[in-house]
Amino acid sequence: MPTPAPRALVLLFLFAPTAALLAQRGRDDHARAPGIRPDVTIFSPLDLPTPNQFRTGSGAPGPAYWQQQVDYKIAVSLDPATRTIAGKEHITYHNNSPDPLDYVWVHLEQNILRKDSIGAQIDGGAAVGGPTDHNDGMQVALVASGQSVLPFTVYDTLMRVDLLSPLAPGARYEFDIHWSFVVPRQVFRRYGTMDVKDGTIWELAQWFPAVAVYDDVHGWNTLPYIGTGEFYTNFGNYDLHITVPRNHLVVASGVLQNSEEVFTETQQQRLAQARQTQDTVLIRGPEEVADPASRPAGDGPVTWKFRAQNVRTVAWASSEAFILDACTASTGTLVQSAYARDSLPVWGKSTQMLRTAIEGYSKRWFPYPYPVATNVGGIEGGMEYPMIIFCSGQNRRNDRGLYGVTTHEIGHNWFPMLINTDERRHAWMDEGFNTFINKYSTVEWFPNAKTPNPGDFAGMLRAPGVPIVTHADRLNGMQLGLLQYEKTGVGLQILRESVLGEERFDFAFRTYIRRWAFKSPQPADFFRTMEDASGQDLAWFFRGWFLEDALFDQAVVSVRQGDAEKPARVSFENLERMVLPLSFRATFADGRVEDRRLPVEAWFQSDRLTVTLEQPGEVKEIKVDPNRRLPDIKRDNNSWQAGN
Repeated sequence: MPTPAPRALVLLFLFAPTAALLAQRGRDDHARAPGIRPDVTIFSPLDLPTPNQFRTGSGAPGPAYWQQQVDYKIAVSLDPATRTIAGKEHITYHNNSPDPLDYVWVHLEQNILRKDSIGAQIDGGAAVGGPTDHNDGMQVALVASGQSVLPFTVYDTLMRVDLLSPLAPGARYEFDIHWSFVVPRQVFRRYGTMDVKDGTIWELAQWFPAVAVYDDVHGWNTLPYIGTGEFYTNFGNYDLHITVPRNHLVVASGVLQNSEEVFTETQQQRLAQARQTQDTVLIRGPEEVADPASRPAGDGPVTWKFRAQNVRTVAWASSEAFILDACTASTGTLVQSAYARDSLPVWGKSTQMLRTAIEGYSKRWFPYPYPVATNVGGIEGGMEYPMIIFCSGQNRRNDRGLYGVTTHEIGHNWFPMLINTDERRHAWMDEGFNTFINKYSTVEWFPNAKTPNPGDFAGMLRAPGVPIVTHADRLNGMQLGLLQYEKTGVGLQILRESVLGEERFDFAFRTYIRRWAFKSPQPADFFRTMEDASGQDLAWFFRGWFLEDALFDQAVVSVRQGDAEKPARVSFENLERMVLPLSFRATFADGRVEDRRLPVEAWFQSDRLTVTLEQPGEVKEIKVDPNRRLPDIKRDNNSWQAGN
């Protein structure tokens, strides 16, 4: 993997007052990450982009905020014999920017399968997800606008399409691309095929030429597809016509438009029943899979038609082996699962698992934004797209495993399908935010489960060596999981449970979701919104947890003993750069207990605090973070006992 970016390149801060620097001398004299300026304390304001008419100082979209819209009409066919996917797409590009555009960049992500691609050449091809059979990638047969052929040039996983005349602000441009590619036999990251007893399951994702994002921050977003970083795309409307063998069932992003052509009369009746109940209804059962009567009569292939509105991409799956079942969630969402007999018995619970997760997220954070949600049991271990998720169909017996991946992947329909973050640069804003909301979902399916304790993750702070904000493609596998997923999720849990409190955090987090629903926020927009909506300065938290690779260690260092008339005085130290509120418990010799909590502002003046207890008496024990809710890297200095 490439060497991670030095922290000096990703940390930008403002100058702090001299008095504050002196107050922070202890923390800045040790455990400092390389590249941190000596004039920046943990409490210094963040150096964020200057607010403007597009993105305000409060973290909300500005009055002139804009984003491009790209609509697609795609006709695609699957030829299982040659493993070929061939498509024709008509693209309508809406230039909502204030800029004239001379060319359009298009992602050709299948080109990562070429032996000479950037991804294939990094670390022996590990960047593309391990061994795969390489091919010629995306074959582009035509790019044209009406009767005019458009010149195009391909660079790795990107294609530049030169327009015949500049596209003016507020105008739209329509053009067509004809293309094809071969699905590799060995598993490729995020899509592929799985052979099962009754046939083959095809999962297709990141499968069509997709116009790159042009935004107010970077202009054209042309980072290549290397493999680890996922995608950043435009919202748009899609019409999909998917032609497959007649004996296949197809599920896809979007609402099925021609159920009477692709389902039998019995299956249509069952589907209508599923739309009226929260109980799972079999649309095609396991005993019907091999029965020709379970497919519409006739010869030749069948075209399935789907429509998806205001989504950032689409994906689909097709198989002659699919069992299909469905129900309707309390949100009004049609919830369904497609899987093979090989995946029973646990996949028979998939639809109820999916319903449970959707209802929980909708209640806690924001209503599920789409009319359909589908879980597919196939070769991909876990991947998400609008209205459809891929989870491992090889999971046959493990309820915890299937629910874990199901709630995670459908959680991505909030982050980043609803909140359209740039996953290439800021994977933590989707993987980490999703990991955070997952923590409160597990208990809804497993009532005896407990929400993970942030105090159990202290070892995580020692390992990464780089901050959370490092680009995903610059991380190795361990760093990616620790930083972009778990450390981000744990950090938000700490912010909710130990810093702001649940009500205050939830209001701010929901405000962020509401402000940026169907829009594209940057990290600064999140930081500013959380401060704006919570009413609290959180620069110290975002710097220590997200922008730096800081450590956390609080300690009790001394006790001036009290007596019957006088309360004891206890001294504490913050021994590393990261700061958090101080909680401690004093146990008196006569058995009385005093619990105290000091806000993070108590560390403004110094790394050492001396606290006078509220009750007089002789103290038997002092314990910092008595409930172990914080990831302290050295717990043996968290306790003091009389006589030791």
